[in-house]
Amino acid sequence: MELKSVKSGMPKELYEILEKEIESLRPAQEKAVKKGLLHGKNLLVCTPTASGKTLIAEIAAFKSIIEGKGKAVYIVPLKALAYEKYRDFRKRYGKIAKIALSIGDIDSADNYLAEYDLIVTTSEKLDSLIRHSSPWVSGIATIIIDEIHLLNDHGRGPTLEILITILKKLLKNVQIIALSATIGNAEELAEWLQADLVVDEWRPVTLHKGIYLDGEVEFY
Repeated sequence: MELKSVKSGMPKELYEILEKEIESLRPAQEKAVKKGLLHGKNLLVCTPTASGKTLIAEIAAFKSIIEGKGKAVYIVPLKALAYEKYRDFRKRYGKIAKIALSIGDIDSADNYLAEYDLIVTTSEKLDSLIRHSSPWVSGIATIIIDEIHLLNDHGRGPTLEILITILKKLLKNVQIIALSATIGNAEELAEWLQADLVVDEWRPVTLHKGIYLDGEVEFY
């Protein structure tokens, strides 16, 4: 699917940024569009690393922001990853949206975030912001959950699960885009999220599997 085929469904400002770098959508991105990405549908995207999951999230977030529907929150598991995403988003979209990084003091409401369009944060920080009754939370229209398979993590999983549950109750019309490279119970998780499932095995570099023994690799 060529990018120009979805031009009519995107805000002009977003399309003009993407067309400088992208000519055609990758398989997972095309499937996401067909599943309702541009119409506010919840999606659980399960595809390999580097298959284009982040762009799916970006399209949902910035379409919502530009069209004035509300803020977007991008949730990641690690502070280092949060900074990486923040840096990348500012570089690409800094001219059309105000982007903030919130990974600091978990005992603060961070009311200044009301002035920003996209907030990159961790699940622990966003959980704290909600518990501090940050008023801008009600203005969230899009939630991106990166590495959602960490729901199964003994350390971060419970916080993430409770956070998603609270957000679903607080934000009745929010669009949820959940991303994972690997997950065992995708259908069950999609049902819990009330999301359509996008699954694809395409990757930019073919993955070969083999067994190494005595200095030789036997591929299968």
